[in-house]
Amino acid sequence: MTTIRVRSAADRRREIQETAAALGIDDAYISMLVETFYERVRAHALLGPIFAAEIGDDWGPHLAKMKDFWASVAMNAGRYSGKPVPAHTKLTDLQPWHFTIWLGLFEQTLRDTAPHPDAVPYFMERARRIAQSLEFAISGLPAVNTGAKS
Repeated sequence: MTTIRVRSAADRRREIQETAAALGIDDAYISMLVETFYERVRAHALLGPIFAAEIGDDWGPHLAKMKDFWASVAMNAGRYSGKPVPAHTKLTDLQPWHFTIWLGLFEQTLRDTAPHPDAVPYFMERARRIAQSLEFAISGLPAVNTGAKS
């Protein structure tokens, strides 16, 4: 039997922040992760040109946005306010299979940099959900039916 835990938003936020801290995930790590990952993206033969076409040489704003994004995802920092789906659906060269490459590169970066071994699955669980959502969006697939009634 599945047990359902009822938590307030404040309790959930605190739990996420405590888990992240226990794994060594903080702003300094997020910054290093994002910088390292996007260095690798820029050098990647398939992903690099897609990013270069959109970002060009002005990576500062994108990196700052991604640091806020990952801090919000991993630490519930609440600093990201962007709209990732429209940002990705406008990229005409982006194909659904690119997300598999992105995930592989992200996971390898985590394995190379993570402050704690459990930080890898912690991030990857979130990264896979994000990639799947974006992949569905650029594929034009309808939203997944969760069975919820409105």
